[in-house]
Amino acid sequence: MVNATISWSPESLLAGPRGRRLCLEYALLTADDTSPDSFALRQAVQEVAYSLDPSNGTGRMYLRMSWEAPSSSPTAAPEPERVATVHDVANLLNAAPIPAPTEETLLIVLAAAVDFARYWQEPDGEDMLAADPAVRAPLARIATVLLASPHALWWFAPLNVDAQWEVRFLDEQAPVPVRSLAAREALERWRTAQVEEETTAARERPADPHARWSGTWWSRPPYELTHTTRVLSEQGPAGLWLVEDSLGWDQADAIPIEIHHNLRVFVIDGPEAWAELCRRYPLNVTASRRHDWFRATGRDGQWVIPDWVRVSGDFGGIHLTVAGYLTTAGRAIEVSDTSVSVLAGWNPDETYWLRDVDRFNSATPQTWRFDSDTVDGHRRPLRFS
Repeated sequence: MVNATISWSPESLLAGPRGRRLCLEYALLTADDTSPDSFALRQAVQEVAYSLDPSNGTGRMYLRMSWEAPSSSPTAAPEPERVATVHDVANLLNAAPIPAPTEETLLIVLAAAVDFARYWQEPDGEDMLAADPAVRAPLARIATVLLASPHALWWFAPLNVDAQWEVRFLDEQAPVPVRSLAAREALERWRTAQVEEETTAARERPADPHARWSGTWWSRPPYELTHTTRVLSEQGPAGLWLVEDSLGWDQADAIPIEIHHNLRVFVIDGPEAWAELCRRYPLNVTASRRHDWFRATGRDGQWVIPDWVRVSGDFGGIHLTVAGYLTTAGRAIEVSDTSVSVLAGWNPDETYWLRDVDRFNSATPQTWRFDSDTVDGHRRPLRFS
């Protein structure tokens, strides 16, 4: 396997929007509902995120609630309402107890941070709040606790080719890959479509990045390729949990995949590894990605992604670690003096296989469903059925 070396610290985790969201979600999940300070934290995050969200009042609304502590003076006049600020959130985060995570709580907040990713519009209010310099120090305190957990070790672990599973969601709205295509054919079709879209976009779309246009916003390899994740003990394959913009899919089949050991795999473990792929195999997608990625990152310029056809000439697979995802996804990554890229639409711990791989013919797919119960609004682990 080939990868870039990344030095890990709370600051590196907080460099990525998904890493920051992870820390914020953990503070909210572990807040004690019986504590007025915890209630104040949740309320402050909700209020500030709403005020920062570009879609507030239209695509997003919320109901304001208040904490009523027991009082021996029921006729006392209520205090006037005060809208929370970013500095209120920072102070409450600083004061909040941060317990060591369990395997379940860490997986739940990681799934939430992944599910809220979006690359076709501006960041939501919580992402904007987490990016504010005033909350950086409190989030760094949370990041230190999370990175010290033994339950986070697999975020950095090497790819285990002997235990890879493909997940296929069964809901009607879930994408269905065309498995009749050989890997080479899927790659060639993908590249032809990219070139055609870029040519059309350059001709028909305005160069102004503020224009309200949208199109292809992802940069992962073609979905038709086999893509797999590891197994998380009794929690099942990571691909059941970690899905960007999942739309609430709650049924899936999991299938074991046999990987040839002689395949060379490139590992994306941080921003520099992604930049290296784009630098070595650049494909210009400026016209087709300009408007979406400008809204997502605030950056304008020449946009590139890896040309996966050329990458397949040197590598049989591309693996994105959880650490690489949390530090890289959604950022404008410098590739050269003139070009930038965004890692988008690629789930953490996912490996895309650029060559044909085998499914175990004798294996019966495992069917999974989400539990109908939730933990603080987050769905519980998938249960085998």
